[in-house]
Amino acid sequence: MKIKIEANLKNEDVQFLWKADKVMGKLIQIIGNIEIQIKGNRYESLVKSIIGQQLSVKAAGTIIGRVEALCNGITPQSIDNASIDELRATGISRSKINYMKDLTEKFLSNQLKLDQLDRFSNDEVITELTKVKGIGQWTAEMFLIFSLVRNDVLSLGDVGLQRACKWLYQADKETNGKDFLEQKAEKWKPYYSIASLYLWEAVNRDYVIKYKTIDDLFSEKEIHMEEA
Repeated sequence: MKIKIEANLKNEDVQFLWKADKVMGKLIQIIGNIEIQIKGNRYESLVKSIIGQQLSVKAAGTIIGRVEALCNGITPQSIDNASIDELRATGISRSKINYMKDLTEKFLSNQLKLDQLDRFSNDEVITELTKVKGIGQWTAEMFLIFSLVRNDVLSLGDVGLQRACKWLYQADKETNGKDFLEQKAEKWKPYYSIASLYLWEAVNRDYVIKYKTIDDLFSEKEIHMEEA
């Protein structure tokens, strides 16, 4: 099963952001629709998040591929059966293996019921997930966005969001990224996750590197703002 996360220009949430924040509106118009297909297997998603911590997307993908080959797919049973030495041979650190094993033990013993998290509030989900070794605030927030598809999540500690926000609103280099992100996000409430998708996309497309300001980008694309 796959879950689709969609930021469509015709959707109410995107229209709200466009009208509430004209600067964000420029970025939205340049990027257009965003659609992300997410695998609905919550256990697998958390394992991959643990593996990918502090790694590049490419490096994480390589290791995940090795784990999938070793275990014939990432499942609680296959990770439980895999030895520490076998998992180490895929390139995973010993600490991350401990995290994966702890997640697996809590899942198999029903201490962590991932299928019941939909009825929990964001804070409750974070509390439950961070009981697992190696899962912190950021990983839990990413789970809320990309597995539970919550539209109202703002990951203040995300460096990419901070970077994109400072670029988009032309903050000084010395400005505290976390505080600045929190300040600007007041206009996005309650659609924090949708705004985040656009900010991440600005980083993914290297806009924050290639263009000094959003207006420089806007001018090059020869886009003329129209009312949403």
